[in-house]
Order: sequence, then C-alpha cells, then structure tokens
Amino acid sequence: MSIFRRQRGGPGRVSVQVAAERTGHGDGGADAVLLDVREPYEWQAGHAPGAVHLSLSALAAGAGLPARAQARPLVVICRSGNRSRQAAELLVARGAQAVDVVGGMRDWAAAGLPVVDARGGNGTIA
Repeated sequence: MSIFRRQRGGPGRVSVQVAAERTGHGDGGADAVLLDVREPYEWQAGHAPGAVHLSLSALAAGAGLPARAQARPLVVICRSGNRSRQAAELLVARGAQAVDVVGGMRDWAAAGLPVVDARGGNGTIA
C-alpha cells in the first residue's frame, strides 16, 4: 500500500524512518520530496540535506510549490509534526500527494539522520 494513499480523516502520517527512506536518506532511492514547512530562521539553523523549503505561512497564503517539489509526492516535515500536519492537509486539498512526518525534525535528528545548516555545516534544530 502506498503511503500517499489518502486515509480517512486526512493525509497519512509517517515515521522519520519511513520519511528518510522515501526521500533518499536511507538505503533506497528517493521517490518523494522532503518539504520542510518551518520558518526561514528554523530552516537556516538546520534541515535535512536535499530538502525543499516552503514555510507553512507562505503555503497558507497561497504560495506555489518550489519547482523541485511540483508534481512529486511530498513528505512534509516541521519541527515536531504540528505544522507539517496542517501543511499536508492544505496540499492534499489542492490535489497533491502528501504525508506528514510524526515527530518532525526533532525525531529526525534524534534518529541520527543528517541535519545541515544554511552553509552546509552541521545544523541544529531551532
């Protein structure tokens, strides 16, 4: 079963391990884009390598997806999972395939997955 199949009550939710696998941070190849919906200062402090950034506030205001995320399945992440849930719901309502990551970047970093700052160095979760 696809993780992108809409579940009753809203978009699906995935663990950081599943998110990492689907976005190319695990042993398999990427078949989805990791979309980080945190605010710019959070993104700059630390994000997953290769992730695409679009804040929830911009998305809610009607901003379109960045080119790398268009017409692709989306795995949506924030700091803890609250904003990503909202963003995934907005995206699914707009016709996108999207799931959100339970535990967000906090769980991502705790799982030992890579986090980089805006300059490509070791990042932190703000």
